Amino acid sequence: MSAALEAVEKAGLAHEVVRHGPAGSVAEAALKQDVEVHDVVKTLVVRRADDDFLFVLVPGGRSISWPKLRALLGVKRLSLPDAETAKAATGYERGTITPFGATTAWPVIADETVRGRTINLGAGERGVGLRVAADDAVTLLGGDFADISEPEAEIAEPEKDQ
Repeated sequence: MSAALEAVEKAGLAHEVVRHGPAGSVAEAALKQDVEVHDVVKTLVVRRADDDFLFVLVPGGRSISWPKLRALLGVKRLSLPDAETAKAATGYERGTITPFGATTAWPVIADETVRGRTINLGAGERGVGLRVAADDAVTLLGGDFADISEPEAEIAEPEKDQ
């Protein structure tokens, strides 16, 4: 069991484990999980300063709005760390990062568009997700909701098998 699943179990957060296998994109992950693209929420690690990170939760089909996030945090500069730094900061490899069970409980900011919805987050291992109520998850993580994203360019949906 991954550290994320252990953390969710220990906290008593209502969840469903979704074993969907490898996915090459958010659209493919949504198809495999039988949800809409915006229900698959990416956990991004953002660096504020040396050894100062936060988790940003952004639904599929949207990306971080850097000007909005900088304004919210009151900083002039933010960046995405490289894969090695992200793993050192979280304990998870890219593609498996989740705030649950991370080696450090960094602050969490979830995009406002996930409020009130059921979402699918990573579960700390490839091909496995957690289906949770966004409000419950963000509350458990001590996080906040904010308007921090913008729509991505049109995302092509993979076709379902007939």
